[in-house]
Amino acid sequence: MTTVTFRMEGGRITGFDAVGHSGYGSAGTDIVCAAVTSAVRLVESTVNDVLGLAASVKVREQDAAILFRLPGGLEPTTESTCQSLLTGLMVYLTQLHDEYPENIEVLEED
Repeated sequence: MTTVTFRMEGGRITGFDAVGHSGYGSAGTDIVCAAVTSAVRLVESTVNDVLGLAASVKVREQDAAILFRLPGGLEPTTESTCQSLLTGLMVYLTQLHDEYPENIEVLEED
């Protein structure tokens, strides 16, 4: 199962940890893993490459993990944009959980 834990500080999403393979299909054909990976990459690319921020992204191959953290001290417009992106990711992954409850779990943690 893939577990995505959104890291929270008050009402602010500071990042997320996406860990594990969904187990829906074999490697290379797992549509749930592909959906999660694609969405995570879109958010990371938007934050770092489009907005030009320096969000921390760590990939751990041994446990199939992607760890993403926003930088602190963002100006209000940029902060709002990042929060919208991360909230959208949370909504999307929650909808994916609704379709594939045995393969993906979405959590929030302070």
